[in-house]
Amino acid sequence: MLKPVEILVAILQKLRSPQGCAWDREQTHESLRGALIEECYELIEAIDKKEDLELLEELGDLLLHIVFHAQIASERDAFSWEDVCRVIVHKMIARHPHVFRPFPTLDGHSEMSDAKSKQEVLSQWEVLKSREKTDRESVLDGVPVSLPALARAQKLQSKASRVGFDWPDDKGARQKVSEELKECDSARKSVDLAAADDNAKLEEEFGDLLFSVVNWARKCGIDAEVALSRASRKFEHRFRLIEAQGISGKSLDEMDEMWRRVKAS
Repeated sequence: MLKPVEILVAILQKLRSPQGCAWDREQTHESLRGALIEECYELIEAIDKKEDLELLEELGDLLLHIVFHAQIASERDAFSWEDVCRVIVHKMIARHPHVFRPFPTLDGHSEMSDAKSKQEVLSQWEVLKSREKTDRESVLDGVPVSLPALARAQKLQSKASRVGFDWPDDKGARQKVSEELKECDSARKSVDLAAADDNAKLEEEFGDLLFSVVNWARKCGIDAEVALSRASRKFEHRFRLIEAQGISGKSLDEMDEMWRRVKAS
């Protein structure tokens, strides 16, 4: 009897065949890119809502995309679904020598490790990954440019931290936020908002401020992307509640009072 994932692979093969679906046959890695990103965000939303049934469904939707891409690749003899599984299995075992040992790495060596703490494991991960990615020139290589800005900033900071480029605690990061805020205030006072060059300077200072806030959040163990997403959802929920009460013609003070009542409730 075929396993569910084998049935899924067979379904994609059928859909992509001449006897399959016209829409599915026309898809490429590039045409599916937007939908893949959308599915990732829907999965994240299900995680945040802590809805197991929704999480189950969204994981299935994401798996569909992974198998879809593997099928397209197999049709041009690049790699197969089995190759995808084989590569990740090898990678996970090779990067956990403190769990699976001894195990021959990609360069033929057998790794042994006694890494126990989270930091030791992360440092070991970077070392092992650097051996695999011999074409990388920096510890910051491999952070996707397409990541959301907050998530990418935090990922870059985390990678730099793994080689010791980091504040010892959150105090230094908090001080940097204060410094960057003062620089924003100073730039705002001196710029002409109608001048493109001045606006660019102010944008740069705000960028530095946001980057420092992300770093402070990271040092406090907070995922900045998640925190801002939840804050946005909270704002949206509260605004919709006051909007339902009628805000047309209301003054800012009146709307602020409505907001305070919604917040208190």
